[in-house]
Amino acid sequence: MDLAKLENYKENDRLEAKAAQGGLPRSIWETISAFANTEGGVIVLGAKERKDGTLEVVGLCDADRMLDDFWNAAHSPDKLSCCVMSDRDVNIESVDGKELIAIEVPRADRRLRPIYVNGNPVTGTYRRDHKGDYRCASNEIQAMYRDASDESVDTRIHENLTVDDLFAETIGSYRRSYELHHSAHAWTGLPDEEFLCRIGAAKVGSDGMVHPTSAGLLMFGEEWRIMAEFPHYFLDYRQELGADERWQGRITSQDDSWSGNVFDFYRRVFNNMKQAINVPFRLDENSERIDETEAHDALREALANCLTNADYNERRGVVFLWKEDGLCLSNPGGFRVGIEDAYVGGNSDPRNETMMKMFTLINIGERAGGGIPDMVKKWTSSGYGVPVLSEQVNPERSTILLPLVKESVGNDVGNVGNDVGNANSEAVTTAERVLRLVAGNPKISAQSIAAGLGMSKRHIERVMAGLRDEGILIREGGTRGSWVIAKNR
Repeated sequence: MDLAKLENYKENDRLEAKAAQGGLPRSIWETISAFANTEGGVIVLGAKERKDGTLEVVGLCDADRMLDDFWNAAHSPDKLSCCVMSDRDVNIESVDGKELIAIEVPRADRRLRPIYVNGNPVTGTYRRDHKGDYRCASNEIQAMYRDASDESVDTRIHENLTVDDLFAETIGSYRRSYELHHSAHAWTGLPDEEFLCRIGAAKVGSDGMVHPTSAGLLMFGEEWRIMAEFPHYFLDYRQELGADERWQGRITSQDDSWSGNVFDFYRRVFNNMKQAINVPFRLDENSERIDETEAHDALREALANCLTNADYNERRGVVFLWKEDGLCLSNPGGFRVGIEDAYVGGNSDPRNETMMKMFTLINIGERAGGGIPDMVKKWTSSGYGVPVLSEQVNPERSTILLPLVKESVGNDVGNVGNDVGNANSEAVTTAERVLRLVAGNPKISAQSIAAGLGMSKRHIERVMAGLRDEGILIREGGTRGSWVIAKNR
């Protein structure tokens, strides 16, 4: 952020101002914990919030001494469980002749979380939402500890079950898909029990017998058996395309007309959601109609991503919505690598790694960390808006929105067509491409735009800042609001 323009900012879920006139504020450690356990943020010491919400620079009496006090406390485990800031994250700045301290708190690696204060994770763990810092409940803390482990959570063996307790029809369906892609592989001829062990759906337990893993139970079990081990398990798909009815189609795991497991849910939902994708008339080399596009591959990736990254120990379950403006895929649990890193790719870290392996074995999903970037590329290349990743806390959920609106923005910024986001189009400036994406999705983030255009987030932020300075791009509603393009630009 540009501290010289601090008075143009307001506090939000990633910015906190503290006057610090009486020395280092005690509440600073709660805010550091909150930022580190969420998406990171910036703390400015030497500024205060006015009644209208804008910020005022008040300066610090002795910034050097306060900086020393800060580092002495930050490195004390009695104050902060782990110091996630480095020297480059904390700096003394001068604005209008007044000294400030800017502290950039990064999102903590999942292996370090929870970041807590005063030596007590139960009472000292905080997170950040649009209302400010809040103390985490026990279930949030437990979820952080689960995610901190390097062992995939879906490898747990359920010794109270046998592979005979899994749903044979689902196993058969999966094996047919596997054989379609691996017709000559040695695993195709294995008995079910041995095959399930090879793909991670079953393991030998302490009793020497073969039992389902959590991955096997979730993928191939029946809903009532799954719920015995995961009491909050719930999968929900709804088609909401009109205002007259609450929904036009619904699939839930609690419908006893089918198995209710993850794999069958995926197949049912994909067959429904794919109907939202427009398929242009094209013929292959044999003059046969091509029925799928890259958008279909993107949808498969997005569905698999949500199902394999869901925290099945948490409430509210997996919810997929087909709405008029897009396909909304939401699961309990945050993005383990953070949203910005997810857009960049290259670091695969699924919450349920074994389930992800099962999908990739049948050519669904990506284990190499390129899944999200590949999904974005394929969806936008089909002419749709840039997919938007978002995260919420309390309760913690991750969401992927696949816009169904074709990229066109009307007379204000010109026709976009299927070439929106094409970074190779030299005739269209970056600013114009940014405006086109904003017009198609007013809630789009800078990282989403950067992903769609194949540019760095920092560059896009500079372009958007310039558009704001010129009065072309207007922010309404703060961090949780939306963008507006000035009509008289």
